[in-house]
Amino acid sequence: MSGLQSLVSHHDVDLANLAAAGDRRAFGELVRRHAAGVRSLLRRMGATPSEADDVAQDTFLTAFESVSEFRGEGAFAGWVKKIAARLYIRRIRREKRLAMIAAESVGEEAPLQKTDAVTRMALDDALIQLPLGERMAVTLCYGAGMSHSEAAEALNLPLGTVKSHVKRGLEKLKARLATPDNSAPTGRLAHG
Repeated sequence: MSGLQSLVSHHDVDLANLAAAGDRRAFGELVRRHAAGVRSLLRRMGATPSEADDVAQDTFLTAFESVSEFRGEGAFAGWVKKIAARLYIRRIRREKRLAMIAAESVGEEAPLQKTDAVTRMALDDALIQLPLGERMAVTLCYGAGMSHSEAAEALNLPLGTVKSHVKRGLEKLKARLATPDNSAPTGRLAHG
């Protein structure tokens, strides 16, 4: 018990270094600390609860295999969220390809991706209403802490397109989150 308690008091960078040296309990503590944030990011990107759980599991497996690459130059939470975002984007692309193949075999257009329309938070509701490109750009830049350049690379889009998506997406979010008397939103969107 005292070994576990001592892990709780460690900083993420120390835990990552211990995990890189083979300490599975240290990595388990990192998972305990950051799993909810990863799942929340994935939900905001449009994942269903079960998809978020699946991608989060894949995220932490990937992070465990590459934890020695984490240098502590940024927050561990941001590093692991970038992994999650990239894995989710790959999943969406794979599903779109499969839907297109299925549609071609039936002779129809590919169906649009359905998102979970019922969420508990107003921000999640507003994010889901954004077009996919804007939602992804805003979520990567503000939820995963990626720079515009990193988001452009992850989405395989030009930097200017990502900047436009973020600007338009934030404007739409602010409008949707405004209080009924048309005042500014009660919450503040913070980058990072």
